[in-house]
Amino acid sequence: MCYYCSFKLKCSTYAKNFIISDSSPINVNLGRNGLGWGLGKEKIVHEPGEPVKKEGDGKAPAGIFTLGNAFGYSKALSTRLSYQSASKDLICVDDSRSRYYNQVVHVSPLVKIRSFEWMRRDDSLYKIGIIVNHNKAALAGCGSCIFLHVEKKRLSPTSGCTSMSYRDLKGLLEWLDPEKEPLLVQIPKQYCPTAEKLFPGICF
Repeated sequence: MCYYCSFKLKCSTYAKNFIISDSSPINVNLGRNGLGWGLGKEKIVHEPGEPVKKEGDGKAPAGIFTLGNAFGYSKALSTRLSYQSASKDLICVDDSRSRYYNQVVHVSPLVKIRSFEWMRRDDSLYKIGIIVNHNKAALAGCGSCIFLHVEKKRLSPTSGCTSMSYRDLKGLLEWLDPEKEPLLVQIPKQYCPTAEKLFPGICF
């Protein structure tokens, strides 16, 4: 079975002591081309030749990642995460040649970029969301602008992020506690034994 090719996944939430929360597993969507190993907090040794996340490859990053700010269209949001309201000039830079690569910044004459995406869109995909800290060192070409965001529709793959229903994401935003140092563990199933060594009880 190709664990890297699927864009469908079930996500479960855990407290820091690895007691499963009261919520049921969440249906989420990955990149249209599945998973590729990303650059996160913990390095998981994987087999040579397995897919590696690259800019524009349509893959969601596999690995263990810290979470950054929450963001959205409203002025405020019910969450304990730091929150940034997406103004009309807020962008995320996916131009790997730019000094602002993989950063959320405001458009200005000083920001010289060739490729970016608007954080305030004409649809609801970024109505609420969370930044995934993939490739924090902003290594050129290794992937950028990775978020947890609202799904386009049920069973609809993403360009490389992880999406879910508005209801599930809203609940996740309300549940997350930054003091407990939340992580996104997004890995192929065969690497669950490795994850178990780092986080006992996380695979079931």
